[in-house]
Amino acid sequence: MKFDVELVGKIGSMALIDKQDNMIDYTRVARLSRELKPGYIWISSGATEIGRLDYMMRAGKELPDGEDAKTDYAAQGQAILMQTYRQFVDSKYSVRQILVEHHHFNDEVKREHIRKLLLRCASQNAIPIINYNDAVSESENRRMEIAALSHSLTKVHECIDNDETASLVACLVKAETLLIFTSVDGIYTDPHDPSTLIEEISGKDAYEVVENIESYKKYCEGASRKGANGAKAKLEYVKEAAAQGTRVLIANGKYSIREVLSGKVHCTKIGIR
Repeated sequence: MKFDVELVGKIGSMALIDKQDNMIDYTRVARLSRELKPGYIWISSGATEIGRLDYMMRAGKELPDGEDAKTDYAAQGQAILMQTYRQFVDSKYSVRQILVEHHHFNDEVKREHIRKLLLRCASQNAIPIINYNDAVSESENRRMEIAALSHSLTKVHECIDNDETASLVACLVKAETLLIFTSVDGIYTDPHDPSTLIEEISGKDAYEVVENIESYKKYCEGASRKGANGAKAKLEYVKEAAAQGTRVLIANGKYSIREVLSGKVHCTKIGIR
């Protein structure tokens, strides 16, 4: 298979936060940012949580819990998130923010528009950084739109989980590698026992690798934070990417991109052997 993009990478919210100091982990973001280059597409969660922490720092309190608070936090956090990436990405590269919603991937014309935008970035020395557009997406309206789409489409993409967005982008641009950074080393048969890390899920062809992914989903439970879908969802989302020949790596965000790609650290590797 011919690949059009070298890497699609994603980092989760909790992997970006310094839990001890309740702030963005600038050391980690700086290290990752310095590794980004044209030919890489980066999906970054974190805007809502970063916005919440920034609001608390400035106001001394949280907003009342609810949909409006998530919207307000996301709008505040997006500016900080992109400012941080721009600060640490090599200055010779352009950085482009791309905010997506579910309808961009459920409409053929919009999907193709995004594909061309992403593919142009490499030739223009630019790094695209993608996130779901939480600031303008209201959950009840989104549910209604998803329900309506389900009547006319065989498969509907919701995209509020950036693991799903990353996998869809990897399929869209035919990525050689899909790297999903999380707060643990990968997928476990027992999430409470680090020694049960699943280091490889593979198959001789697309059918077998999907079948083996399905068999490992039964071990998965829990998530890193409220509202996250957890390991089982990760495995479900990456099936299509793995089936098309993309190498999928699920790894701990404490490692560098280079360490994971070189196989120097423990992680979960998924793909056709």
